[in-house]
Amino acid sequence: MIRIVNVTKKFGKKIALNNINLEIADGETLAIIGGSGSGKSTLLRLMIGLIQPTSGEIWIGDDEISRLNEKEMMHIRLKMGMVFQYSALFDSMTVGENVAFGLVEHTDYSKEKIQSIVKEKLHQVGLDGVENRMPNELSGGMKKRVSLARAIAFGPEIIFYDEPSSGLDPVTTNRIDELIIETQRALKVTSIVVTHDMVSACRIADRIAMVYNGDLVAVDTPDNFKKIPDPRIKEFFRVID
Repeated sequence: MIRIVNVTKKFGKKIALNNINLEIADGETLAIIGGSGSGKSTLLRLMIGLIQPTSGEIWIGDDEISRLNEKEMMHIRLKMGMVFQYSALFDSMTVGENVAFGLVEHTDYSKEKIQSIVKEKLHQVGLDGVENRMPNELSGGMKKRVSLARAIAFGPEIIFYDEPSSGLDPVTTNRIDELIIETQRALKVTSIVVTHDMVSACRIADRIAMVYNGDLVAVDTPDNFKKIPDPRIKEFFRVID
């Protein structure tokens, strides 16, 4: 589904990512972990085409996206759903209008069809009957669910999650983790989860990739990841503990 080939990204003289090679399989859930400034968010921005690599290639299916213009990239993004760190809901719109936003902007669906899709997606994330509520009436966990409903409204092939547990208490974090797992199973999507939360990463992911100071340190299953002797990984586990 996604191939990252010899990707380097520089901002001026600073190397944010250094010769990254990574393949993400169709239907896989990959957690990308790392501390602040490690390069994991830069890697996410590259995969969704918000920035371009300094060198290397990024493949989404059969499309190499690293040099596409914005119009061409918008066509690729219709295959993607994005759950932002702080939900990124429009405060002036109702929940239903937030979920419908992409459908209104990018399809010619009837109002009735859009409303049906909105209702269906809110049901999938466990938020029946909230279409007319405003974002400021929702808890942090509910906002994350609305953001996910908006992300899956198009029927994406890939869902990107940017720090989905950020700012949430442990109980709500567990619920969001379960929702990520349930969404992957129900929709058979490829899921990429950028997180600093090792506990969540081990719970939700088929594989974990760790980025450290711009380098891809390791990629492995959660069980194997815990056994890797690399001191950078062991240090990260100690910090999490």
